[in-house]
Amino acid sequence: MNEMPRLQLNAISKRYASVAANHDVSLTVQPGEIHALLGENGAGKSTLVKIIYGSVKPDAGTVSFNGSTTHVRNPQEARALGISMVFQHFSLFETLSVAENVWLGLDKHLTLAEVTQRISAKASEYGLDIDPNRPVHTLSVGEMQRVEIIRALLTNPQLLILDEPTSVLTPQAVEKLFVVLKKLSSEGCSILYISHKLHEIRELCTACTVLRAGKVTGHCNPQNESNASLSRMMIGAEPPTLEHRAAKVGDVVLGVHQLTLPRVDQFGMNLNAVSLNVKAGEVVGIAGVSGNGQRELMYALSGEDTRADAAMVTLFGKEVGHLGPAQRRSLGVQFVPEERLGRGAVPSMGLAHNLILTRNDAISKMGWIRIKDLAKQADGIIARFKVKASGAQATAKSLSGGNLQKFIVGREIDAQPKLFIVSQPTWGVDVGAAAQIRGEILALRDAGCAVLVVSEELDELFEISDRLHVMAKGQLSPSLKRADATVSWVGEWMSGLWPTAEAMDKVVA
Repeated sequence: MNEMPRLQLNAISKRYASVAANHDVSLTVQPGEIHALLGENGAGKSTLVKIIYGSVKPDAGTVSFNGSTTHVRNPQEARALGISMVFQHFSLFETLSVAENVWLGLDKHLTLAEVTQRISAKASEYGLDIDPNRPVHTLSVGEMQRVEIIRALLTNPQLLILDEPTSVLTPQAVEKLFVVLKKLSSEGCSILYISHKLHEIRELCTACTVLRAGKVTGHCNPQNESNASLSRMMIGAEPPTLEHRAAKVGDVVLGVHQLTLPRVDQFGMNLNAVSLNVKAGEVVGIAGVSGNGQRELMYALSGEDTRADAAMVTLFGKEVGHLGPAQRRSLGVQFVPEERLGRGAVPSMGLAHNLILTRNDAISKMGWIRIKDLAKQADGIIARFKVKASGAQATAKSLSGGNLQKFIVGREIDAQPKLFIVSQPTWGVDVGAAAQIRGEILALRDAGCAVLVVSEELDELFEISDRLHVMAKGQLSPSLKRADATVSWVGEWMSGLWPTAEAMDKVVA
C-alpha cells in the first residue's frame, strides 16, 4: 500500500522479571483498517496495547504513529495524538457518575453539562444506552463496558484500541457495535481489536497478527480463515469438543420462591416475584441484557444481600434467605462473581492468600493460616486449570484477565461444591480456556452438582445449559428446555415479552 501506516511497531520487547511479555514484536495497522490481535491468555496482547497507549514503557523497540516515531509517555499523550483505548479491566472511578468519569478524559474546555449531553447523544446514536448521571458503582459489568466504549468514541480517535469489547455484551448489542466500528473504519479510523471470539474476528477484521508466548507467530486475513485454522494459529490446536450427556437430574438443591426485593439505590433494579429451582445434576442458565436484575439476584443468592424473607431462598429445603455468604458456603455453595478484581480477588494479594476469601481448608481451628498448605492448594489449581502465573505468590493483578478468571473459577470448583453459582464464566477467556471451563462445569454437573450460570453469551448458555431462563426488568421468564430454545426466541424474551408458564407448556408440548 502506498498509504502511510497509521501505526507501526518495530521490534517491541517488554520483560517482567523472568517473563518476556513481548519479544521483538512488529506489526503495521493501515488507516481505516480493523486489525485483530489474536492470542491465548497471557500471550502478551494486553501488554502490547498498553505500550501503544502509554500505560507501559517498552524495554526496546519503536512506535510510529502517522509516519512519525513517537514516545508515548502516558495515556494523556496518547489521547492527544488521537489514540483511544477501551480496557478489558475498566478504568472507572466507582464513586463518580458516568458523566464525571467521561469528563476526566476529555478536553477541559467542556462543561459537565455539555459532556452529559454528548454522552446521551452518542449513546442514542450507537444504541449503547446509559444514564450519564448514574454512579458507576451502581452499574453492572455490561453497563460499565458501554461507558468505556462511549468515552473512547467521544474523543473522535484516529486509532481505537478495543480489548475484549464484546465480552459482556448481548448479541444484539454486539451487532450494533459492529455497525459503529465499520462506520468508523469507513471514515478512516483504524481499529486494533482484541477478542477471543473467533467468529467476531472473521466477520469484522481484514488483517490479523497472532501472538504466542509474547512473540509474533503469524499474520493473516481472518476472513480467509476458519475458526479451526485460527485456533491452530493461536493455541497450536483446535479446542476440544464438549460432550454434553443427558442430565441425570436429582432433587432440588436451590429453590427461589417469589423473591421480591426493592432496589438498594435509585439506579438498581427491583426484583419482582422471581422463582426458579436448580436440581442436582443439571445446569440452569440465565440469559438477559446486563442491568436487568442479574446482579441483584446474584447478591441475594450468594448471601451478600440478606434482606429477603428466609423462606424466599432455600438450600436442600432449608430456609437460607437470611444467611450470609460464609453460612451458605458451609452448606456447599460456591460462587463466582462477575467482577474479577475487587470482588472475586484482592488485586494486591497473592493467589494463595486469595484462596482464603472463599476457602478455609488451610486455616487451623485456632485460626492460624497454614502457609505451605495454602500454597500447595494454589499450585494445584494453577496446574489443573493451566493458569499462566509465576506461582502461588503471584498477585492477582499481575495475571492477565483470562488467567485470573481461570484461577477464580478453579478455586471454587476445587472446593467440590454441591451448588455452583457462576456469573460470566468465560469473560475474556481464550477459546481453549473457555472450552476447559465449560468442560469443568459439565463435569461438575455430571458428578451431581447443581449449577446456575448467568451469562450474556447465548452461545455459551446453549452449549452448557439443560434449561434456560431469561431475565428482564427484574423478572424471570418461565423455564425453557435447551432443546426447545432458539436464539431468536430468547432474544425476543430479553425485552420482557414472554408467555405465561401455562402458555409455555402448550407451546413446547
